[in-house]
Amino acid sequence: MGPNNTSSLISAARRRRELTRAKAIQAIRELDHAGTPVTFEAVARTGRVSRSWLYSQPDIRADIERLRNTTQQAPSPPIPASQRASDPSLRQRLAEATERNRQLTQDNARLRRQLAHALGDQRTSPPSR
Repeated sequence: MGPNNTSSLISAARRRRELTRAKAIQAIRELDHAGTPVTFEAVARTGRVSRSWLYSQPDIRADIERLRNTTQQAPSPPIPASQRASDPSLRQRLAEATERNRQLTQDNARLRRQLAHALGDQRTSPPSR
């Protein structure tokens, strides 16, 4: 029986696992940044990892599913996650648009009053000859 090299095997397996994770995460980032639909097949092909391994990693699987669902619902071409508006950002934009709408409504009412006064003054003033 040879020397016990269990620790070397365990160490090599850890390094291989970390490298595979890094390749998969990098592939997800590259696909998302490019606006390419993020699917298990695309991540496996880009990262050169197996699809079955991707399915077995809960965190990586969740990321792929989240991005896949987001890009499937998005208009073409898909917008990378880093460029999508967040919910707080959208709420802020809505609040600003609502305030702008209120201001325009007030301006419109003021201009209508001014026009009514100008037309009234025009009718009551004697015609000029």
